[in-house]
Amino acid sequence: MSKNAPPLAPEALHALAENLRVVGVKLRRRLREESNVGDFTPSQAQVLTLLERDGPATVTALARAQGMRPQSMGEMLAALKAAGFVNGAPDPNDGRQTVLSLTPAFRKKIKASRAAREDWLFRTIQSQFSATEQQQLAIGVDLLKRLIDS
Repeated sequence: MSKNAPPLAPEALHALAENLRVVGVKLRRRLREESNVGDFTPSQAQVLTLLERDGPATVTALARAQGMRPQSMGEMLAALKAAGFVNGAPDPNDGRQTVLSLTPAFRKKIKASRAAREDWLFRTIQSQFSATEQQQLAIGVDLLKRLIDS
């Protein structure tokens, strides 16, 4: 579609929005199938993502970020610790607190999981899409980035 194309009618835009949402859910599900990081509840996955993205944090900070009570967060983290995904160390600023972080073994698992997903995407794009479609997909990814950043 060129920059001079007429805008879509509202009904077409609603259909596009619905289709984009459905495709996004299906892509996420398929990527999850391609990597076996583990079976986590949505809350556990969010906490692990926070620790990976933002670095070490206290139970209180994680609970605040997730909008839950520190006691509930503590229970969830105890399960993640028992599974070997998270470890804790005394907070250097407040010895009463524990700073939690991802274990090196779990970081390695995350890296392998991402590599598996990217490998599946690479192989699928390479084998299922023509050169023109690959270029269109690259443009689509740029458009999705703009959508997410708006």
